[in-house]
Amino acid sequence: MSAIDSLPPLRQVIEAHGLSAKKSMGQNFLLDLNLTAKIARLAGDLSGSDVLEIGPGPGGLTRGLLAEGARRVLAIEKDSRCMPALDEISRAYPGKLQVINADALELDPLAHLTPPIRVVANLPYNVGTELLVRWLTPADWPPFWKSLTLMFQKEVAERIVAKPGNKVYGRLALLAQWRSDARIVMELPPEAFTPPPRIKSAVVHLTALPEPRFPADPAVLSRLVAAAFNQRRKMLRSALKVLGPDIEARIVAAGLKPTDRAEQVPLEGFCALARELAK
Repeated sequence: MSAIDSLPPLRQVIEAHGLSAKKSMGQNFLLDLNLTAKIARLAGDLSGSDVLEIGPGPGGLTRGLLAEGARRVLAIEKDSRCMPALDEISRAYPGKLQVINADALELDPLAHLTPPIRVVANLPYNVGTELLVRWLTPADWPPFWKSLTLMFQKEVAERIVAKPGNKVYGRLALLAQWRSDARIVMELPPEAFTPPPRIKSAVVHLTALPEPRFPADPAVLSRLVAAAFNQRRKMLRSALKVLGPDIEARIVAAGLKPTDRAEQVPLEGFCALARELAK
């Protein structure tokens, strides 16, 4: 493993600061700095952007982002044990790194960032999906972020990019693909991490669209998709009857079949039905 900066190897940093990964915090550290630099490159040109990183841990990806020329990095880390290691990185890159010891679910980072903003993170497994849904469902669109480059469990990554007919196609795919272009750009085996998780991981890159792919009221679409996939094996006319007594007529008016199941309906179809329900 070649060095990407003048700082010590990550394994040495972890030993020096006693940073054993905590399962309760969803931590799995990526130690290969060549891999963290590659993830940073997959996020695109960072030289003109502020970068938001969630859960930097000992700072492997943080170092990759800075080495690849990020204008500035805001790293939010809940685990106070990691602060000394991250402070060492901050001193090595003066004025380029701000670290906040906080829970990313409770902190609004926008006061500390200047657009354009890219989010790049090896997300802790226990909060990754919740953060993604928040970033995909803001009150106003376009969002604060230009792109998201995020590490997930591979099965979550596959749900984000799934297409109709796929058994993992569902709410997450629809939320992501309605307002962004989403693709898997990298896969990593368990042995790339310390400690190795039991599953494979994958990096998903999402680019925000200037406006949603098809018109629909966000609240109506969200309620519709939730009802459809809560009973995904049922036909639409049964799964969606909670949305109104005339639901079958509205399904037909949207150009769909009442006998279809949720996993057969494309994004455009859900948006058409959301518009019918909003009338």
